[in-house]
Amino acid sequence: MIHGPEKELMQTKPFSSAEEAVLLSVMVTAEQLKAKAAELFKAKDLTHPQYNVLRILRGAGKDGRSCKEIGERMINRDSDITRMLDRLEKQGLITRERQTDDRRVVMAYISKKGLEVLAELDEPVNESNRELLGHMSQKELETLGRLLKKARNA
Repeated sequence: MIHGPEKELMQTKPFSSAEEAVLLSVMVTAEQLKAKAAELFKAKDLTHPQYNVLRILRGAGKDGRSCKEIGERMINRDSDITRMLDRLEKQGLITRERQTDDRRVVMAYISKKGLEVLAELDEPVNESNRELLGHMSQKELETLGRLLKKARNA
């Protein structure tokens, strides 16, 4: 039997298929997890996509990343990278530099302030992850991860 989000969606009729029930369950779960993360980031005046950009740039180190590379690495591919970088730069969390060899390419780098903000969020994010998924065993987490990857690669 497939357990879907019937109660959360106040569904009174059966879902049309197991695929529909599971897909909706994944979507409801993702929204609940995103809402929890949004609370953490709001305290630092960030959105989840902005946090994602800062993590990408922290991982890039002093090499930075181009707008195109950031867009390719984003979790949410619908984001307007240029405007998001504008906001992050205005907050002093990143810097940008136009390349001299190809003026079309703008590189982004995380600033010292951006690194500090991420450092302040690291433990609360880890704690939140444990709070949200810590009740699952390592084996359950591995199985869930494997199944979600399989669903993404359909």
